[in-house]
Parts: sequence; C-alpha cells; structure tokens
Amino acid sequence: MVRDERLPESELGRIADRLRGDWPTAEAVDFEEALGYHETLPDEKRFAHVLESADRPLLQPRAGVPRLDPQVDLLTHLWEDGGADLLPTTIDSYTRDNEYGKAQEGLDEARESGEDTLNGFPAVNHGVDGCRELIERVPGPIEVRHGTPDARLLALVTFAGGFQSFEGGPISYNIPYTKRRDLGETIEHWQFVDRLAGLYTEFGVRINREPFGPLTGTLVPPSIAIAIGVVEGLLAATQGVKSLTLGYGQVGNLVQDVAALRALRALGEEYLPDDVAVTTVFHEWMGGFPPDEARANGVIGLGGATAAVAKPDKVITKSPQEFQGVPTMEANAAGLRTTRQLIDMLIEQDVTLDGIDDEQAFIERSTRSLFDTVFDLGDGDVAHGTLRAFETGALDVPFAPSESAKGAVLPARDDDGRVRILEFGDLALSADLKEVHRNRLDERAETEGRDCSFRMVADDVDAISDGRLIGRPKGSTEGWT
Repeated sequence: MVRDERLPESELGRIADRLRGDWPTAEAVDFEEALGYHETLPDEKRFAHVLESADRPLLQPRAGVPRLDPQVDLLTHLWEDGGADLLPTTIDSYTRDNEYGKAQEGLDEARESGEDTLNGFPAVNHGVDGCRELIERVPGPIEVRHGTPDARLLALVTFAGGFQSFEGGPISYNIPYTKRRDLGETIEHWQFVDRLAGLYTEFGVRINREPFGPLTGTLVPPSIAIAIGVVEGLLAATQGVKSLTLGYGQVGNLVQDVAALRALRALGEEYLPDDVAVTTVFHEWMGGFPPDEARANGVIGLGGATAAVAKPDKVITKSPQEFQGVPTMEANAAGLRTTRQLIDMLIEQDVTLDGIDDEQAFIERSTRSLFDTVFDLGDGDVAHGTLRAFETGALDVPFAPSESAKGAVLPARDDDGRVRILEFGDLALSADLKEVHRNRLDERAETEGRDCSFRMVADDVDAISDGRLIGRPKGSTEGWT
C-alpha cells in the first residue's frame, strides 16, 4: 500500500535505471553532469528564483509546438511582444500518454512537412541536448506544462535538460485527465518525480513544483481545488521539494475568486512545512470561452482585474482565440498584454470589495473539513488518506472521468454567481457548511422561479461562453447577469 514516505535514494536510482529503457534519449541522463549544467544557468533563467523574488504578479501563457526552432520563435515572441515574465513548454498528447514512438512519428513528420503535426513539444524525443538548446536560446525561465499521469521519464529527461519547474501532481493529473489509471499507482509515480526534484534541490538546484489546482476547470468549488492542492503540496514536500506553487482556477465571481486565492495562500503556508517556499498561481477562466474575440477579451480582462486585487505570484493567461483551440502566437501574446494592462491599471488602487473576508472564512472552514478528513482517514498518512477519501467519496471532483473518483458532486452558481454545491454525494463537509450551499441555491431558484435541479448546472456550464456569468432561464426576474 502506498504511504507518504520519502523514496529512498537507492529506489530512486533503481527506477531511473529502468526508465532509461523506455526511450533511447534517456540514456544521456547523468545526474552529476546535469547538476553541473544547472550551475551554469544565470539567475534570470532560474525559475524558482525569478518567481519567489517577484514584487508583482508574473504572467505566463501556455504554448508548445513540436519542432525546436518554431518553439524558440514562439516563446521569444511571447516574451518580446506579449511581455511574458515566465515561459512554458506545453508537452504533446502522445508524450502525456507515454507513447513516445507515436510522438517520434509526429516529430519526424513535422520536420519533413514543416507543419505542426503534434499539439505540443515532445521533450522526451528531443532529449537532454534538445531541451538544453531550448533553455539556452530563449530569454527567460521555462516550465514544463503537460498533463501526464506517469511523468517519470518526462521529469528525468527535462530536469537533466535544464528545466527548473514542473507542473502537475498525482491527483490533478489523474482524476481530471484519465478514466482507468489507478490513483495509488499515480501517487507512487509522482513520488519519483517529487523525490527527483527534491534530490536536485538538496544539491543546490531548486526545482519548482506546481500542482495543477484547477482540476477539471469547470465550476470547481474552491474548497475542493484548494484541499487537493494542499494534499499534493504535502506529498511533494515529503520528497524534499522546497519550492511549491499552489494553483487555483478562476470561477468568475470577483469576490469568491479573490477570497479563494487569499485562502489558498493562507492554508498553504499553514499546512506546508516552514522550510517550503509557498507561492500561488491563478489560472484565468478554464471553461468554455465566447467565440467572439471581443467578448473573449472581456473574460480575460476580468481575470486580470481579479489578479490585480488578489495579487497571486503568477497568472496563467488565456487568449481571445480559446474557443477555436490552439491560438496563434499573436493571439496568445494579445492575451498576455490584455492581462498586463488590467493588472497595471488596478494593482496600485485601493480596491475594497464587500464580502471577501466572510467568503474567505467560509472557504477555509470548508477546506479544513475536507483536508482534516483526508488526514483522519489515513491515520495521519496523507497518501493513504487520499486513497481512502476518494474511495469513500469524502473527497470528490465534479465532472471528472476517473474511475478513482465517485463523481457525485455537482456544482451550480448562486444568485451572486459564486460556485456552490448542489449535490454533495459523500463529500466530507459538515451539516452547517452544506446548509449554506443549499440556502444560497434556494435563493437563486426562488429568484428564477424554478426548482434547484441539474438544469441549473447545465445552464451555468455554458453561461460564460454564451456571454453571461449565471445561466439564467428565459423569463427570469433577474434577466441577464
């Protein structure tokens, strides 16, 4: 049974040796040589250093194409024309599924045709040398952003290749991303990733780790996202990670989003060890976007305004072409500039919003209820408690495809557009907390002249892409919100 215990260095080495047989480029990984390479990187390319020393929210887009030269061009454009502070390398889907042979076929085809035949950068196929060339040719620090349940080989190659930040975690890259992956196995796989990051850290190379807080990205109640982020943070800290960035995805209500980001920082600093540097990342709206680019810019603008008030350490930006899929690099840069403009105009203003303190207190009480249940179910062992919590439904994620989750929680917006819970399943919230959710949704139902039902959920999922926040029915007394 998986336990929250530090992976012995001998076991780390044994697993690494086995992984080298999964793809030829891994044979070039040499830990001691990689440490020497990292030492040659200047401070401006050391991800944790740049993030942890910033005095304003830093901006980072998503971006990845298969070939090396176009990836360099893309990231350079986002840095120079978009004003990005941190750069990404988004990994392709084949690599995320550990299908390196198919990724190689796509890379070969891209090189031959000049077309982007993969939806990201196949870092394992480019190998240590290709990753280092990317690191050296772009102007800023780069993070590996992916979606890989088993990211061990990806971490092995990219850490040796010079990357110093790595996104994801065993829950957030399993429950929302896959159907049949065993959660216990995924936790074991990520213990390797985190122990490898921790070992680099012990030798002076500070690897930043970023659990993916937004989960499914669709109306996720803040307490669920924060509880899972803290759990993944604790699992990483056990393995020696000292730089952790906890994530939260925008739900669209300004008060709730600001309260959630403040709660995320407060709870992260409370629960994680004192020697771990805790930073926060805010993901602009992860749900459906309006097809009209002008309206899409409005969604991005609200994200920028939220970041200006909440002041997270980092913001993951979106583009006005989100509805179309992968944006052009020009549109991606435009999303960065829109966000920066809103932040720069608002961040020095004394913006006061009623209700933030009360909402933050409610989110923190709810998160503690979930996290303390995980701790109790595991008799103090977070890994075992996580498995038991998902098995029993005490911890759950709405709209998740995974068979490791009950999927019984359904969210809906209240009359103010804050995300509440309509169906709880066996979620470990106390009766008084549940009553707040019910009362708020009953108020909305009364306003709209309808029953609380799944129809609310369906209406809310599509609302922002339709140009609203709350999925009001036609004829509602509130009209458009």
